[in-house]
Amino acid sequence: MDNPAVINASPLIFFSRGQKMDLLHHFADPIFVPEPVAHEIRMRGPEDITAKSLENTSWLEIVASPPTPEIISDWALGPGESSVLSYAYANPGMETIIDDLNGRKCASLLKIPVRGTLGIILVAKKRGLIPKARPVIEELIRSGLYLSRQILDEALRRVG
Repeated sequence: MDNPAVINASPLIFFSRGQKMDLLHHFADPIFVPEPVAHEIRMRGPEDITAKSLENTSWLEIVASPPTPEIISDWALGPGESSVLSYAYANPGMETIIDDLNGRKCASLLKIPVRGTLGIILVAKKRGLIPKARPVIEELIRSGLYLSRQILDEALRRVG
């Protein structure tokens, strides 16, 4: 088990829709969900699978979001990405789980460790938690994850 992480809505949505929440749990425990991210998920309705996962998963911890530093607000990210990065910025060394490209660029600039949905799957494959990455990735693509063929092929090549 790795250290705690902080997560944005889209990875939570993909992993819950694809019924792969266990991969997140093997990656980090606990996983912090800033209040703006939780609000975004709850707006999907109480019957939504991600909203249910948020409420019924003990290792997902909803946390208050610290004020957004100007260095992050200057990126004009959405409230979810901003709150995830602000939380990690206030807790140095904490990994973020974000798919948004601009959010990932901001994290890299600020030296905040960042990983996306695809990165979690690759870690799971390397750790032997899943026998093959491709079927899991294809399931998440059916659940709404977008990956270019080039990124997918490169990622799969790296993990064999």
